[in-house]
Amino acid sequence: MEIIIVISLLVIIIILFALEKISVDIITLGSLILLVLSGIITPAEAFEGFSSDFIIILGSIFVISGALSETGLLDKIGSTMIQKMKNKTLFISYTMLVTAFLSAFMNNTTVTALVTGPVVGMSRKLNISPSKVLIPVAYASILGGTCTLIGTSTNVAVSSYIESVGFEPLSFFEIFFVGLILCISGIVFMLIFWNKILPDRAEGNLSEEYHIKQYLSEVSIEEGSELIGKLAFQSKLAQMDIRIIKILREKLEIIPDQFTRLEKQDVLLIECKLNELIKIKEATGIKVTADMKSDHNIESEQVSLMEILVTPESILTKKTLKEIRFRQNYNLVVLGIHRLGGKISEKIGNVRLKTGDVLLVQGKKDSITAFKETNEFSILGDFKVTLFKEKKGIISAVVFLIAIIAASLNIVPLSISFLTAALITIVLGAVTPERAYEIINWKLLILIGGMTAFGTAMHNSGASQFLAESIASLLGGYGIMYVLSGFVILVVLLTQPMSNAAAALVVLPVAIEAAHILNCDPRSFAIAIMLGASVSLITPFEPSCILVYGPGKYKFSDFVKAGLPLTIILLILILIMVPIVWPLQP
Repeated sequence: MEIIIVISLLVIIIILFALEKISVDIITLGSLILLVLSGIITPAEAFEGFSSDFIIILGSIFVISGALSETGLLDKIGSTMIQKMKNKTLFISYTMLVTAFLSAFMNNTTVTALVTGPVVGMSRKLNISPSKVLIPVAYASILGGTCTLIGTSTNVAVSSYIESVGFEPLSFFEIFFVGLILCISGIVFMLIFWNKILPDRAEGNLSEEYHIKQYLSEVSIEEGSELIGKLAFQSKLAQMDIRIIKILREKLEIIPDQFTRLEKQDVLLIECKLNELIKIKEATGIKVTADMKSDHNIESEQVSLMEILVTPESILTKKTLKEIRFRQNYNLVVLGIHRLGGKISEKIGNVRLKTGDVLLVQGKKDSITAFKETNEFSILGDFKVTLFKEKKGIISAVVFLIAIIAASLNIVPLSISFLTAALITIVLGAVTPERAYEIINWKLLILIGGMTAFGTAMHNSGASQFLAESIASLLGGYGIMYVLSGFVILVVLLTQPMSNAAAALVVLPVAIEAAHILNCDPRSFAIAIMLGASVSLITPFEPSCILVYGPGKYKFSDFVKAGLPLTIILLILILIMVPIVWPLQP
């Protein structure tokens, strides 16, 4: 009965993860409660994963990476190195190498976010479509993480799990040789085929790209209108939920704020739907003069357009523009949003923003310049980097390097080494304590801690043994390599609806049981599954891929076309190399 409960719950979890209707941390905690109430695991076993040192390691990595990013050091390194390349192929190869190197020691999502803006700018300078470069950047950040223990959260989670079941944890550079081959193979593949398999989406009219012209119209305020003298944000138009994008007043172009009053003969560029436009036509003293036809209506000598990327650390993440008073705080107007799965162009102020969203922003030249001086957003195509805390950034980088050396030489335990480095960055002021808590991806920590406990439930219930025996009997007759291949392919498939770490933790208990049944070394199976989970590049649901989806104006099929053949090549390499470096027979 317990086996049925655990397997059924596992299927439900996978489905819920795929649907994305409920937050992953809520799903994880809910499953733990059900497992405890059913008596399959004890409360101590349910929360044992959260007390593991890998939680400290991952949290510390988030803080250190955030500190390096907050000081502007990473942006400076990324943009400076990328701008040195003038040849197209050299530019792509150099960009991938820089990205892969950084992501071997840092969170790959952070690395992708910091290089995306400069890469887009350099692509435009070299007359290359960003769509030709950004998928290679995302793939390089993912593959770079396979080179060290801290390269991805998946590596840390797998190391912690195998330690919890009685095996030695992974050493810092244990997977370096295999990871390096995987990384180089991925880079070589992209350099050979980038011009053939990647789309060439030339950047064109921004209004058309964001479907803005369907929603913008011009209206004029005539004599006797009740709008004259009213504050723009308190007028009848505002009450009708119509956004005033820009005011044309004689030769002036005004981006309205909370103090702007409407005057006679003002021409307003507004955003509204068709039914709202009809209401405007019926309103007294307002005349619809024209529909917006091109970028010339929204961009001029006084007013500019700019694209910004919502990164995981951005203050926009999970908030609406109204909640953070974006327009009032930055004197900029968001005209459109480009998002994975489609474009959003209406009722923008009510949209809860996600990581990877690209916002088309309009504002006066001085407002745009002031906005670029902040470190809260990633601006596409921008090379200007302000080092907010240069000395603190350099010291933080040195501290991080010392922590890596101390941990890799086993001078200090990895968790203590990284926790010390994280605390030093906070004490130095490279990142504030409040910001440190914001930077940590708590959902990921809860997900990994909870799925570790789910592995315990699979063992206690006998579900892992049942599944392992079924797989061994099904594939064991063909040989051990067939069984190992089956598990690696399974984890790749599971990474499509689930996070890489969660997929690996689901498959690991079953794989380790199968290894025992087949008298194989469970460590070999564990490492193969870990690497398989890290090289799943078929769909754009990996965080690094989500970040480049909008800036590259990609389609879902673009990732399948580029990622499927590369994933197959990498899986073959894993199945060849892992048994050589970690022999299957103990």
